[in-house]
Amino acid sequence: MKFPGKRKSKHYFPVSARDPLLQAVQSEQEEGSWVVGIDQTLVDIEAQVDNDFLTRYGLSAGHSLVIEDGVAEALYRELMRDELISHQFAGGTIGNTLHNYSVLADDRSILLGVMCNNIQIGGYAYRYLCNTSSRVDLNYLQGVDGAIGRCFTLIGEQGERTFAISPGQMNQLRAESIPEAVIAGASALVLTSYLVRCKAGEPMPEATMQAIACAKRHQVPVVLTLGTKFVIGDNPQFWRDFLRDHVSIVAMNEEEALALTGESDPLLAADRALEWVDLVLCTAGPAGLYMAGYTEEANKRKTDHPLLPGAIAEFNQYEFSRVMRQQDCEQPLRIYSHIAPYMGGPEKIMNTNGAGDGALAALLHDITANNYHRQKVPNSSKHVRPYLTYSSLAQVCKYANRVSYQVLNQHSPRLTRGLPEREDSLEESYWDR
Repeated sequence: MKFPGKRKSKHYFPVSARDPLLQAVQSEQEEGSWVVGIDQTLVDIEAQVDNDFLTRYGLSAGHSLVIEDGVAEALYRELMRDELISHQFAGGTIGNTLHNYSVLADDRSILLGVMCNNIQIGGYAYRYLCNTSSRVDLNYLQGVDGAIGRCFTLIGEQGERTFAISPGQMNQLRAESIPEAVIAGASALVLTSYLVRCKAGEPMPEATMQAIACAKRHQVPVVLTLGTKFVIGDNPQFWRDFLRDHVSIVAMNEEEALALTGESDPLLAADRALEWVDLVLCTAGPAGLYMAGYTEEANKRKTDHPLLPGAIAEFNQYEFSRVMRQQDCEQPLRIYSHIAPYMGGPEKIMNTNGAGDGALAALLHDITANNYHRQKVPNSSKHVRPYLTYSSLAQVCKYANRVSYQVLNQHSPRLTRGLPEREDSLEESYWDR
């Protein structure tokens, strides 16, 4: 994507001699746009331990258990003292998504959540900050007296993995810590289902709903990633209603899609989800990636790609169209696209955690690029209608698929750099041919 963010290309003309019709507009606009997200800030901590260690802390080998804050602190101190920790990674699905967005776009994103007031060099909170892109703005984090979330992966003598989860203070984000101006200027508000389903008395759900209300007031698209099939499967109707009332874009995998819609076919699940939202991103493992959305009937564009069979015949017929919100269409038309895994998928999958977050980061990059272009060149033919994305659905699908591959091909769910050679040609829009 050629924007937003700083480019390194040379100017072969005097910068001061740009089109005089655009100069006035550019000087009045802000430099770029941003994405804002709310997350349960947590750190993934990996360590090698023996069976006595597990017994000492009441853990069952090979199982997952939520532990109290005091137990987590004692466990962590012993791991640090005996130098048993092999990795400490910043985690959280929204944190991962914003980090990857900022790496891809080379531009600003804003994270809302909590952070320890007291940060020890080398500790988990310190590692969270170190493992997050400097382009992610952390200035709006709310300080807490206590720990952020910690997920311990304890690898035993036989290689079995035991998980100990300590929520700490990660759900203590208060409604008064939601800055309206930050959300009002954003290209999207990104959330996860975990924010809504917290323990009674925790303030995170109230803060989340306040952020959603703020986004609605300012016509900012709300993006929801579904988390896990277990969260959705507990009460699918609640989530259908939540999507219909509050969400513009939903990101999910095929298991979450089944829990939400009852459809095992990812294409049919994406089609069903369009009853509640404007745009759907559904990763389907070895089957690739599906997207579904709406466009204006009069502006539909036929694909040059082969027409694909499926539960909906020739479903990708209009995948070269750009997505709009259903409410902005005079005659809404449903459009779909699919892409197989990039290069057949990695030869060896290093990490499945975060591939969907990477795909969502690519989608957010395209949405933000559209807003950026609208700010800079409001009279462009690309903005004759209020499109949601800059590129066609097929191109967004291709970009999301490529970023997913990059995440699958590395150990961490967070990108350390952009795509090789920036791959700008990957993002050439149908409309730019």
